[in-house]
Amino acid sequence: MTVVSAQARHRFEVSVLEPEQWVPLMEAHRERARVLTATWRGARERGEKHEIEDFLFSYYPVRPARLEAWAPGVGRALRDAEDRPEVRAEVGRRAQARWMRCSEDDAGRQVELDRDAYLADRGSAVRYMRNILAQTLTRPASVGCFGLHEWAMVYRDEAPRHVLPLRLGTQGTNDVVEAHNIRCTHIDAFRFFTPSAVGRNRWQLTRETQPAMEQPGCLHANMDLYKWAWKLTPAVPGDLLLDCFELSREIRYLDMQASPYDVSQFGLDPVPIETTEGKAEYVRRQRDFAARSEPLRRRLVDVCDAVLQVS
Repeated sequence: MTVVSAQARHRFEVSVLEPEQWVPLMEAHRERARVLTATWRGARERGEKHEIEDFLFSYYPVRPARLEAWAPGVGRALRDAEDRPEVRAEVGRRAQARWMRCSEDDAGRQVELDRDAYLADRGSAVRYMRNILAQTLTRPASVGCFGLHEWAMVYRDEAPRHVLPLRLGTQGTNDVVEAHNIRCTHIDAFRFFTPSAVGRNRWQLTRETQPAMEQPGCLHANMDLYKWAWKLTPAVPGDLLLDCFELSREIRYLDMQASPYDVSQFGLDPVPIETTEGKAEYVRRQRDFAARSEPLRRRLVDVCDAVLQVS
């Protein structure tokens, strides 16, 4: 914790939230997070795996308790309250957290992100994230990949990544891959392709080419808005974190519905991308997710700019 005077605060204007403003926001955030994670938590409590939602808590290593922790984000401070012990305790707890600092003025104590400390530790990561996010915003959505990345991950492999049965069987799955051109643009999907599928992709993707290849039609690029949001914590405001998680969760369901796996045990119909009708449905939903991802991506760029002190 760092304590500074009001005169020593950074040159960016900080908006101060009074307890009657930020406490309800914190409580509403916690409740919204619990609703969004209820399905996964319920499966865990029953000792079950959830083959769709487990991805959101394994590939993205964030547990529900962290999602429930609200942050005001960069540029907003939380005012303490002398006459409310629970508020003082919460402010005191936050003041001890990494990259946070206290300041005082005539109205009392407040806690906020220590932008300078955060930038010193995370500056290069923030610049990298901003570059990917901003470049992606400049590109049109490329649709029509039909989610074949999931098929490429089991192509000619006797040990699929999920325990769910293959909807078309092993040979039927291989036939679908061989009947299509694979046009995956996302390195973190491509790196899970089976060895037999790697050469079938139009591009041989690398981590170095990621900023040049990310595009807003890609389901996984849009799911990763959640990854960038939690990597920007605590600079990212809580509502934006949950907005990104909610979108990622919805996309994950389409990702699995369009996959070679049978998801009927979850009460879901497949999106059969091997058919004309299935392809049309996939593209329609892909376009919708691309449109919904744009404002979230822009908000994440704004967070990066606020941290980097770009006006």
